[in-house]
Amino acid sequence: MSSGASNLTEVHSDPSRPEGSSPSARLRGYLIQVLALVLVAGTLAWILDIPRAIGYSPYTEQVLTFGLALSLALVFLMYDYRGRIQSSLVWYDCLLALAGLSAALYLTVQYPALVYELVFLPVEGVVIASTLMVLTLEGVRRAAGTALAIIIGLFILYGLYGYLFPPPFDSDPVSFQRLAVYLGVDTSALLGIALQVAVIVIIPFILLGRLLAGTGGSDFFTELAMSIMGRYRGGSGKIAVVGSTMLGSVSGSAVANVAGTGVVTIPLMKRSGFPPHLAGGIEAVASTGSQLMPPVIGATAFLMAEFLQIPYSEVMLAALVPIILYYVALFIQVDLLAARMGLTPVPREELPKFWPTLRAGWHFLMPFVVFLVLLLHFNKQPELSALWAVATLLVLVIVRGYKGRRPDLRALKNTLVDTGRSAVEIILICAGAGLVIGVLNLTGMAFDMGMAILRFSGENLLLLLGMAAVASVILGMGMPTVGVYVLLATLIAPAMVEAGVTAMAAHMFVLYFGMLSMVTPPVALAAFAAGHLANADPWRTSLAAVRLGWTAYIVPFLFVFSPVLLMDGGLYEFIWVFSAAILGVWLISAALAGQLFGRIGVLCRVPLGIAGIMILIPGNAFDGALIVELGGLALGLAALAYIWLHTRRKAITPGEAGVP
Repeated sequence: MSSGASNLTEVHSDPSRPEGSSPSARLRGYLIQVLALVLVAGTLAWILDIPRAIGYSPYTEQVLTFGLALSLALVFLMYDYRGRIQSSLVWYDCLLALAGLSAALYLTVQYPALVYELVFLPVEGVVIASTLMVLTLEGVRRAAGTALAIIIGLFILYGLYGYLFPPPFDSDPVSFQRLAVYLGVDTSALLGIALQVAVIVIIPFILLGRLLAGTGGSDFFTELAMSIMGRYRGGSGKIAVVGSTMLGSVSGSAVANVAGTGVVTIPLMKRSGFPPHLAGGIEAVASTGSQLMPPVIGATAFLMAEFLQIPYSEVMLAALVPIILYYVALFIQVDLLAARMGLTPVPREELPKFWPTLRAGWHFLMPFVVFLVLLLHFNKQPELSALWAVATLLVLVIVRGYKGRRPDLRALKNTLVDTGRSAVEIILICAGAGLVIGVLNLTGMAFDMGMAILRFSGENLLLLLGMAAVASVILGMGMPTVGVYVLLATLIAPAMVEAGVTAMAAHMFVLYFGMLSMVTPPVALAAFAAGHLANADPWRTSLAAVRLGWTAYIVPFLFVFSPVLLMDGGLYEFIWVFSAAILGVWLISAALAGQLFGRIGVLCRVPLGIAGIMILIPGNAFDGALIVELGGLALGLAALAYIWLHTRRKAITPGEAGVP
């Protein structure tokens, strides 16, 4: 990453550019550009209510089928049958692209009339719905991986053959025609909430992220983090933490964040003395938390708001405290590990100055101010708030620029194209999620699965949470967080709610553990990407990330037993629970790092860790939990006092051994 602003045209340096060497490659590039531009323009026009202004009022479903049509065409032009980026047109992929485009556009045009005839299962409805179902499944396989496509396919097969399963997992017989029409056209399936979020809500946020990255926002946030944290011990690791925290509010993607910040932070950490696998682990954990970093928490947060039928702002606020605990724990561990390894700050000559950096790029902060004011104060829809944030940023970067650069029309066009291309994967994942939701609704499997889980767990909440956590991590292996969340939100979360967990806590719980698949072996995409950048063993990088990100495995249990961490409670109760959580996180982090006021041995690490665990237990988790929490506080204070006194004595008598 250059020290200055990135040019917007740099984001488009892939084989979809029309400047290919052959006429086929150039034609493919032009087709992708046109389809991507139309996809973004259609969404923006709908958000701005332009169709109604010119006297045309389409159904929302018509907007969704229009977006799906363009996405299906794009996915077969962009990816080959192996899921790799194509470099030229292939005849059978062109046929698939044309079939997807034609089928979905036909449904777009005929939907107002066809919707009333579908109950009679007309031939055209069955053919169109079947085509969309099959092509969506193949599109998911190419764009998001085989694992997710197989899971969606198994759900569809269950819809057909569920009547062969033993009770309580059996379902009523369903004909192929009825299943296809329901899954392909019904608003409770493919054309449902998930696709609506992807087509209408997510695209403005992708556009905001791409515009920020392309006009120098990524560089600004990284340099700002360097100017704030680089002067302290282990400063390079803290730069990764703070920089990813800032950029997380833009990207909402773990792997994208690793790629965006890791190229700067990982070499910096290695030069400062962090081992390669640890440098990669720090960046992976910091970037993974970006999926829950307000104000842009990723696509899953918008889906959660729709599932729970609450404003997005409530989801954003609920995510705030847990993610603060996540990053506080990571920051503390980086600091303590740096002290233990004797790492020095980043040389001052390599650090940008804080005030000049802020003066040069303060305007990159303004879109977030506009977004939050519109969302929280004026109660505007998140997609409209994001669009105003985009407009704010666009005006500011044209007027002010960044380090002498201003976007031109070609650069802005490339940003729009890149937004459309980037949206394809999330649109198809959400379309596939809609197919799963449709099967669950049609067969009643979600209810049966929830009741079976409750019976298997004996309605023991702790066992149920453990099962949910394991299922979340397993299902998340190699899968996007959105797909994992939809599966768990429909299969696991209802059982948790039935067991007495609040709906917000249940959905946030499965979201957290779905997110953790990014750093949890054996398939840890963010950790492997960071390991590649660090030239480190991916397994060692992944294991280091798991150790550094331990709070994310604990915090979900905390807010299930104490929803006050999700902003659901009184002010004083919140202050107590949050303060106790911070103290517990600090003690456990010190125990794991073997460092506090100085190096500490096993005899002190064990009581510190035990005290931290006791303090983390919410006082209302069970009868006597408050006594356990207070006991942990007493033990922790005693251990801290002992370590501090022993460290002071060691400073007076340097020949004495370290704290045992």
